[in-house]
Amino acid sequence: MTDITFLRPSLAWLPAYEDALARGWSPNTDQDVSREQLRQLRRNPERFLHDLYNSPMIRLADGQEVARLPAHDFWINDGEFCGRIGFRFQRGTEELPPTAYGHIGYTIVPWKQRRGYATQALRMILPVCREEGFSRVLITCDDDNEASRKVILANGGVPAGTVPHNARPGHVKLQFWVPTDAGVDATASLAG
Repeated sequence: MTDITFLRPSLAWLPAYEDALARGWSPNTDQDVSREQLRQLRRNPERFLHDLYNSPMIRLADGQEVARLPAHDFWINDGEFCGRIGFRFQRGTEELPPTAYGHIGYTIVPWKQRRGYATQALRMILPVCREEGFSRVLITCDDDNEASRKVILANGGVPAGTVPHNARPGHVKLQFWVPTDAGVDATASLAG
């Protein structure tokens, strides 16, 4: 298996992110935001990157704007852009606002899937969560996303029920608690 590294989102790697968007990849697993992000990125790359990771508010799928949670965001790299993973949280509590399904979200570009990258990336971000004081994190996946369910289980996920899926009527999000001591030393794999 090829080793992956984490990159902090940067202008230097933005062309690779742009290429992934142009090829139809969406960093949001609940709705396709590729065209919208591509338009914003091409209009003003610096502003796009700032707004994506540093603006004080975020826009939800329903158009509602909510305060951005503290987060650690990474782009996944194997020499090429592979996707993204992020850990969002509220300091001092495992609780999340109702606008966030779980602490960790990830997505791999389609042409890099089935290589174990999501499993490896989740394992690598767990020490980052532990450094923020979390002994466990809540992760969700769609009820029909068998690949994501396997990624979570491979990292020690323990089923914790379901919640309604806001974007897909008739579907639910499966919830799992994942212990943060299951990860590897992520700092050795951080680049950029």
